[in-house]
Amino acid sequence: MSGETVVTIIGNLVDDPELRFTPAGAAVAKFRVASTPRVFNKMTNQWEDGEGLFLTCSVWRQQAENVAETLTRGMRVVVQGQLKQRSYEDREQVKRTVYEVDAYEVGVSLARASAKVTKNAAGGQAQQGAAGGDPWAGAKPAQQAPQQAGGWGDQPSAQPAATPAPAGAGYSDEPPF
Repeated sequence: MSGETVVTIIGNLVDDPELRFTPAGAAVAKFRVASTPRVFNKMTNQWEDGEGLFLTCSVWRQQAENVAETLTRGMRVVVQGQLKQRSYEDREQVKRTVYEVDAYEVGVSLARASAKVTKNAAGGQAQQGAAGGDPWAGAKPAQQAPQQAGGWGDQPSAQPAATPAPAGAGYSDEPPF
């Protein structure tokens, strides 16, 4: 991650995510996030909206399918990823510059909502890990109870695992340090 501009955006989805597939079969989801700052005006004693920032985000592979299946227009999300600048010429030959985010992580904000988390089957996790270089993704037990609202996913719990990982899967609940 050296030299990358990593940003975290909290905002609302402008539209439903759009899921497409590359000719090679890789899933990619695009979505736009509107982030509008709120400031308190002491003169009027009211909160006021600042100027909105609209960013197009893209996410790949299994996470793209999860985003398209889970998120809808209006949901408040937290997106972390690499900020990129792209320049092009429009139809009138005017040079335009846009800023986009290649998302590493996408999740719903639990500030004003609750969620139930369901882990993917082992196949989806392994595919994402193989393609995305995720050291935590390996073959995981397919039958796991959904996490409670606001759960932290793969953090080890006080309870023993219900099903051991398959032999040679390389999966462990222990951190790699």
